Amino acid sequence: MTKVSVNIVQGMLVLSAICLFSIAGAEEITGRQLAQKVFDRDRGKNSVSTAQMVLVSKRGKKRIRHFTTKRIEENGLETQMTRFTAPADIDGTGFLNVEKPGWETEQFLYLPALKRTRRIVSSQKDQRFVNSDFTYEDMERHPVSDYTYKITGSTKVGNMDCHILESRPKQGVESQYGLTISTISKDALVPVHVKFYDKKNKHIKTYNVLKLEQVQGIWTEIIISMEDHKKNHKTYIKQDKITYNTNIKTDDVSRKNLGNY
Repeated sequence: MTKVSVNIVQGMLVLSAICLFSIAGAEEITGRQLAQKVFDRDRGKNSVSTAQMVLVSKRGKKRIRHFTTKRIEENGLETQMTRFTAPADIDGTGFLNVEKPGWETEQFLYLPALKRTRRIVSSQKDQRFVNSDFTYEDMERHPVSDYTYKITGSTKVGNMDCHILESRPKQGVESQYGLTISTISKDALVPVHVKFYDKKNKHIKTYNVLKLEQVQGIWTEIIISMEDHKKNHKTYIKQDKITYNTNIKTDDVSRKNLGNY
């Protein structure tokens, strides 16, 4: 082999190594980066939806509720109001979740029978939201900086390639959970399966996305479930209709409007 040929071969080997390194580097992502991508994924500037909640007891008895939700994002902070419309025993009950600068989240529950609104305080965040398997803590977003993260592997859910992400609250962060293990779609950046563990490392709850599809180009959880393993109880939520980027206003999701029913 001539010197020129050797140089060409060596050059090709170096180029191949650079390409392989670049591809591998492009696929690498830290747990913190993945968590931030999930947090920042496109969910529209606002949304309006109608949905139903199905509560399933350990004996299989079902209770069905209907509700509407309005959500607005402004300056990176979200305000969301949920209003139950049926059946009669919960009709008018409203819930307001307001993110504040500095990542304080205020939550308010309106009870039409009492015609009053009460604030959900920190000590109540582990309580069940309207007797479902979601707690008030589950109903709010959490700052990425409040947790430590570790990608522990990858898997497939159906035809989706997914990361497996472990998240633990940092010292001083209030949470009912000591660990969550999330299976996150690499393309949609949506957690499609989440295991929740208490502070004694016991698996207490499981969240699943049972149907995921794009609506107006935005990945949307159409059917989800939460199971409480201690109570042997399940909650399903199904979106009947959701519309993104509508003309709703900030006043539509205000505390004043929460009590106007």
